Amino acid sequence: MLARQRQAVILEEVRRTGAVRVSDLVVRLGVSDMTVRRDLDVLAARGLVEKVYGGATSVVGRSTDEPGFEAKSVRQLPEKEAIAAFAAGLVRPGTAIGLSAGTTTWTLARFLDDIPDLTVVTNSIRVADVLQQSGRTDRTVVLTGGVRTPSDALVGPVAVQALRSLHLDVVFLGVHGMAERSGFTTPNLNESETDRALVDAAGRVVVVADHTKWGTVGISTIAALDEADVLVTDEGLPEAARTVLGEQVGELVLVRAPGRGEELA
Repeated sequence: MLARQRQAVILEEVRRTGAVRVSDLVVRLGVSDMTVRRDLDVLAARGLVEKVYGGATSVVGRSTDEPGFEAKSVRQLPEKEAIAAFAAGLVRPGTAIGLSAGTTTWTLARFLDDIPDLTVVTNSIRVADVLQQSGRTDRTVVLTGGVRTPSDALVGPVAVQALRSLHLDVVFLGVHGMAERSGFTTPNLNESETDRALVDAAGRVVVVADHTKWGTVGISTIAALDEADVLVTDEGLPEAARTVLGEQVGELVLVRAPGRGEELA
C-alpha cells in the first residue's frame, strides 16, 4: 500500500471514530510503527489530525465541538494519570463524593480501589462501570439518569433533578476548557447545567484538568475560576496561566507527568 493510500485510510478512520492508536494502525495496515508515525506526521503537518500520546485525534477548535469519549481518552495520558493519582489522595474513607463525566475523572475512578466505605455519585456510565468492577462490597455507586452525550455524560432534567437533592463532601469536576474570562466550560449546554448541579451539591470542588485545557473555551460556562477550591493540573501549564489561576482558584496543584512531551509511543 502506498503512503498516500495509508494516509487516506488513517484520515478516514480518524474522521469516523475521532481517534486512532498507533498500535491499532500497525495491525490494520501491516506496517511498522515508525511508518505509521511518519504518516501521522504528514497528516498533522497538513492540519488534518492532531498528534497525541499513542496516536492521533481529529482537530477540534469550535466552542460547540464535542469529541467522543474514545477520542479524548487517548489525549494527554501521562498527565491524566498523574492528575488522577494526586486527586485520589484527596479522598477520605467514609465520604460521599461526586465524579463528573470525562476521561480524567474516569482515570481517577481507577485510583479509588483502595479507599474504603465510599459513596460515589456520577453522571457517567463509564465511571460507574469502573467503580463497580472493583468488587468492593463497602461501596455505593449512584448513577444519575439522563440523556447520553457524545462524551458519554448523562445530562438533562433527569440528571439535574437527581443531583439537586444531594449533599456531597467533595466533587471532582472534569472540564472541556478553562480561561480567565469564561471560567470552566463545556461545549454541551445540557452538560453545563448538569455539571453546575454537581458543583452546587459539593462541599468542596476539585477541578481535574490537564494543561491543554487552558485557553480552550466551550460554549457554556460551568463555574467561575474562583469557585474551584482546588485545581489539579500538570507542569505543562504556561507561566501566564499559572499566575492567573494562582490568583483565582483556592489552591493550584501542578503535578509532574512522567514522559511529558512525548507525542507518540
